[in-house]
Amino acid sequence: MKRNLLIFLFFLAAAGFASAQIAAPTTDVLGAHLNYGRGCAACHAPHSGAYGNGVAKHADPNAGGDALWGEDVGSLYGKPLTFAGNTAESLPTSLAAGTPDVTGVLMCLSCHDGNYAQGAMMQNAVYEKLPWTYGTANAIPTLLGNDGTTVGNYLNDHPVGLNATVSCGGQYNWDCTEANGVISMTGTASAAFVQNYGFFVSLTAYNNTAVVTCTSCHNQHLMNVVKVTNGPKSGLPSGNYATMFFIRAPYNPASGTAQSNQTAQFCRQCHGGESNEMNGGTAVTTF
Repeated sequence: MKRNLLIFLFFLAAAGFASAQIAAPTTDVLGAHLNYGRGCAACHAPHSGAYGNGVAKHADPNAGGDALWGEDVGSLYGKPLTFAGNTAESLPTSLAAGTPDVTGVLMCLSCHDGNYAQGAMMQNAVYEKLPWTYGTANAIPTLLGNDGTTVGNYLNDHPVGLNATVSCGGQYNWDCTEANGVISMTGTASAAFVQNYGFFVSLTAYNNTAVVTCTSCHNQHLMNVVKVTNGPKSGLPSGNYATMFFIRAPYNPASGTAQSNQTAQFCRQCHGGESNEMNGGTAVTTF
């Protein structure tokens, strides 16, 4: 009897993992970043940067010089931003600055900022079906600095940039280790979390410290799917998993499973103090 029960529980768990995995998406993986059908050329210009895309508003000798970026970023150069927690940042003064906030923050804000970069491609319209749990408003919350609160307010936005650091140890962090700006999830709890979910975030090393940029959490090229490989970075079964909002890990608030915690698991990659593992809990990932 006990043996049959164990077999049943094993297949039940396997079925739960299988239901989290999805087949190849039937819609284009660029999703909202198809940008009215312009696709890759909406952000990248094969020639001459913002001049080649016909959107240059400011003289910029470095237009297109990094990632063939085809949007005008001149209005953002050097601008001060203060994010949640009063994390103060100053944006790069050039596409040639060579710091991780060029490709990780500045370029993103050229379309997603509604304060300094008005008139860019971002139109603040929904391109992705929202789950019923999300709310009723159809405006997406990604037009930073002009989101319906005070214009120029970034205090309700997650910190990103060279001062948005991730650390190990202490009350709010993982029992991980950091060397030269690289986080290793080698502690008892952090290693268990990697097995229970994974460590998918793409942190950037700057001045030997791990920092958060927009692209730490978002993969701008894949909106609705993420490929997981079972191994050192995740204990989940290999396969394609559903995601939303270009999140670079399994993240599906539209899950119909009761007590699904996958969206919380994503946040816990950096916020270890709020994890099950760091608090002696035994809960794993429920999809």
